[in-house]
Amino acid sequence: MQKKIVVINDIAGYGRCAMTVLLPIISYLGVQACPLPTSIFSSNTAFPDFFLDDYTDRMEAYLASWEKIGLKHAFDGIATGYLGSVRQIEIVKRFIREFSGENTLVVVDPVMGDHGRLYSAYTVELCTELRKLVALADIVTPNLTEACRLADVPYREKGWKHKELFAMAQRLAAMGPSRVVITGIPQGEYLANYVFVKVDQKEPATRLIRVHRAGEERCSTGDVFTAVIAADAVNGVPFDRSVRKAAGFVKRCVEEALALETPPAEGVPFEQVLWRLKRG
Repeated sequence: MQKKIVVINDIAGYGRCAMTVLLPIISYLGVQACPLPTSIFSSNTAFPDFFLDDYTDRMEAYLASWEKIGLKHAFDGIATGYLGSVRQIEIVKRFIREFSGENTLVVVDPVMGDHGRLYSAYTVELCTELRKLVALADIVTPNLTEACRLADVPYREKGWKHKELFAMAQRLAAMGPSRVVITGIPQGEYLANYVFVKVDQKEPATRLIRVHRAGEERCSTGDVFTAVIAADAVNGVPFDRSVRKAAGFVKRCVEEALALETPPAEGVPFEQVLWRLKRG
């Protein structure tokens, strides 16, 4: 049977991000993507004005309907993105516990901030609750800022040594996930991704995967990365190969954005290079 992933994220009508990035990429990789919306935006928040409809009050009724039509334990994967309230996190935790089957893989992208700063909505309480969500994950994909916050490690942009990244990833894995990738670690002309995989009770497998920087940062690159990781996970692709594939694809998307002169707020034109994903 075809694999299925629940995608828990917001929907933006304009400016590629979140659900509108995850759904087509996951689908292209042969997995049925089943959306569970958390909010609806007219455009992403990089634009000076946007309409917002918070979907929190509808999420429980939405999930109750899924239960009535027999979707408990029907999903091979669950992928979570930005969650803007304690109540949303509670709903998602309950959903994971009640709907996960024996082999359901949970991928948590703990969207909290970047460049050493948390987003304005993220309070101490929210960060605490997000750690509880991470504890339910099989795979967690924080950027450097988010990894530092979750692991309670002081943030700095540069100069990270292998042993420091190992200790931070180990602390994240101790919360529950068996696979961790810390993304977007600046290393001169490169961006690095630190991969940590628990291997039974043995020494964990680790790897630093680097790609050349390709222009300025822009919206949606993290969503592109997580979409590849989630689809590959349920398709059985080895984790380090999937991280390399995702990082390389993000770079190609940014290069295409530069070639097309796509404004940063509009994300990356992944549609133009989607065909490259099946080549790895």
